[in-house]
Amino acid sequence: MDDIVVGPLDLASRVDEALAVQALAFGLTIEEVDVRRHIVLRHLTCPGARALGATTPEGRLVGFVYGMPNDRSHWWSTVVEPYLRANGLDGWLDEAFVITELHVHPAYQNRRIGRALITTITADATEPRSILSAIDKESPARALYRKLGYRDLARHVVFPSAASPYAVMGASLPLPG
Repeated sequence: MDDIVVGPLDLASRVDEALAVQALAFGLTIEEVDVRRHIVLRHLTCPGARALGATTPEGRLVGFVYGMPNDRSHWWSTVVEPYLRANGLDGWLDEAFVITELHVHPAYQNRRIGRALITTITADATEPRSILSAIDKESPARALYRKLGYRDLARHVVFPSAASPYAVMGASLPLPG
């Protein structure tokens, strides 16, 4: 990870920096970034929400993760619940810590930063498991999640307005370091 430091992040005050990283890593348009800004700020008001950042020695944010204990009434849960139920796995929505977003600047990928972010944020979770969604195609992110013990719980999950289907993945906690 070179000189990159992973630690607590005041995501509300650095939301624009974080979304700039996400836009590069995920290919978001300016309009999508504007929509996500409101979503991130709303998520941060949820009980138990927390964030970590990966920063250079100069303080540049090059990666971030945030998540929260799952709440079945949240939009994400209402979308994925029928897919999980169809597989007999909707119990994963209870007592789970959701990785809401995890992104690393493309110039800093493949340096174990994503691994450090996800293992560090889940290390403090009191829930026995973690869930997340990722684009449903083979990718370095999906490979990382599998190495950390995440497995597919549902595939071909369609989120309204998303261009690609997603996979919902889950892992028992703690994740391997």
